[in-house]
Amino acid sequence: MRDLLFKNITSEDRRKRRIAASEVSDRQGMRSVIHRHFIYMVREIIAEPKDIQDAPTVCIIKERNSREQKEKFFCKIKGSVFVLKKDRLFQVHFIHSLKICLSAASGAVEKCSEG
Repeated sequence: MRDLLFKNITSEDRRKRRIAASEVSDRQGMRSVIHRHFIYMVREIIAEPKDIQDAPTVCIIKERNSREQKEKFFCKIKGSVFVLKKDRLFQVHFIHSLKICLSAASGAVEKCSEG
């Protein structure tokens, strides 16, 4: 069995977009829950890009619980890029996150919580 859920939300001024995908599947005695989130925000830049450059960040967390037969993985990437369009400079901020929860399918009624 496999359940998929997609969300694609764009702000009214088209400067912010959020894309989310969730997948739940049961295969070979394992239940996997996967959440993917992509957030993009665009703003026009008046100052020089070197004055406002943000350092990208990466966060990775992995947990394993062999007693409860559960495993969790979380990865979050945050940063920005500059785009030039018709002699106008824009900065695109992005946040990507991936959360994977694996558990034994027999006793795995609970889903991986979002967050």
